[in-house]
Amino acid sequence: MSTLETLQSTLAAEHAAVWAFGTLGAQTSQSGQPALYALMTTAYTTHRSRRDQLIRAVRDLGVEPVASDVAYELPNDLSTPANLAAAALQIETGCAGVYADLVANTYGDQRRWAIVALTDTAVRELSFRGSPQTFPGMPELADR
Repeated sequence: MSTLETLQSTLAAEHAAVWAFGTLGAQTSQSGQPALYALMTTAYTTHRSRRDQLIRAVRDLGVEPVASDVAYELPNDLSTPANLAAAALQIETGCAGVYADLVANTYGDQRRWAIVALTDTAVRELSFRGSPQTFPGMPELADR
């Protein structure tokens, strides 16, 4: 996969993450679930910033960035805080996978940025009750 293709697929994943975390955040209560609300807000803000950085990176290559879909399917029902956290974990796990691909298909400053994004995503997975991984975003290497 080329650098441009990987940037575009990562951007598409960030479009989905921004939409999903906006939706998940709307299902939490700042007063009723302050910790979960703070995690959702931080995730939303971080993914929105990354999306904007990826848009600039693609435009810097002289290409039109992939557009966001109108809506996305959420991973599960959102009726409980545990389900909200599980949905957030699934989103972060997916983002870790695309950032692992970005690390593999970039170099220099873009690769350093992708490593920081992958690391941050892997750490946020832990906030949503994920398990530590030796190689985040690469389940095929989970047993190493």
